[in-house]
Amino acid sequence: MTTATVAGRRRPGGIRRGQTAAGLLFTAPAVVLLAVFLVVPILMALWVSVSDWGGRGSPFSSGVSFVGLRNYAAITSGGGLAESDFGTSLRNNLWYVLLVVPLQTALALLLASLVNARILRGRGFFRTAFYFPSVTSSVAITVLWFFLFNPTGAVNALLGLVGIQGPNWPADASGVLHDLLAVVGLRTPPGFLVNGGFLGVTWWDWLAGPSVGMLIIISLAVFTTSGTFMLLFIAALQNLSQEVEEAAMVDGASAWQRFRLVTLPQLRTTLFTVLTLGLIGTWQVFDQVYTGSKGAPGKTTLTPAYLSYQAGFINQQWGQAAAIAFILFAIIVVLTLLQRFVLRERGVSVRRMRRGGFVATGDGGYRPARAAVVPSGAGSTGQDRPGRDA
Repeated sequence: MTTATVAGRRRPGGIRRGQTAAGLLFTAPAVVLLAVFLVVPILMALWVSVSDWGGRGSPFSSGVSFVGLRNYAAITSGGGLAESDFGTSLRNNLWYVLLVVPLQTALALLLASLVNARILRGRGFFRTAFYFPSVTSSVAITVLWFFLFNPTGAVNALLGLVGIQGPNWPADASGVLHDLLAVVGLRTPPGFLVNGGFLGVTWWDWLAGPSVGMLIIISLAVFTTSGTFMLLFIAALQNLSQEVEEAAMVDGASAWQRFRLVTLPQLRTTLFTVLTLGLIGTWQVFDQVYTGSKGAPGKTTLTPAYLSYQAGFINQQWGQAAAIAFILFAIIVVLTLLQRFVLRERGVSVRRMRRGGFVATGDGGYRPARAAVVPSGAGSTGQDRPGRDA
């Protein structure tokens, strides 16, 4: 009997009759929920971004007109406050991403390596302690964090113990890089950096770095997200084979060499996941800004997500708010694809194999260039044995 005529009456693809219909029936509720609460709102927001809807009534009513890309043009090339605010928010968020993603990834990997060590006692306690900030209410921890960074808060008190006068963190709008350049005597920017710019922001302001006020939110993000990514790294570390690391120890590799050359390459998939989640999360930062700073001081903590909320719910410019959201979505998709390209698996080139002392074999593999084949009569088993170095 063939597979298709057995008692179960399997189709050539191996699926019994009725299983396809049953699968569709079981997945239908989830598909309907995704369509109603995800796909439909996205399509509605897309229509709002190309219409003149004012926030009252239905966006599909007869009084709402199609305006094309006018809302997108207003925030990208309008030349007014909308363009300047959008450029400022992108600059702030870009510096936020450049600092938070590497710091939280490195800290999460460090914490995972520490709590995964067998010699550490009380590993369960430390795992819970490091993960606890990730499950704490973002509103509560943001209020507490800003309280710590007050001019008379705990952070400035600790700095005072070592003779450093802390700044007025929540009210300091100066860029960190500008402050560092001022320390070395560069206070007047070059003319070409002041005269040129992008999205209503001069190149000099793009290179200002995060403001002192933004450092509060950056440190808060690293503190609250590292615990979540730590769990991902712990799960990956526990699934690694110990034989390779033990072989590296036998070969005399140091702890840093084992981590860099043995452990880290095996964490490529988890590292890509952590970086992708971190990239998406940092471009969508909203609640810390809404609770702690509301864009102050001087719009140096303004982010695209908060600007979208401000344009829609406060200024009633719903078309621009939706346009900001879709531009932010496009930025996240492009950067995620770029990150996937950079972290992709790469095969070892023939030139690199030859430089490493390997030569190609007839079956498409490689063997050490110095390995010789012992004649079959020289050994009792007749098997190939590695020869001496030439």
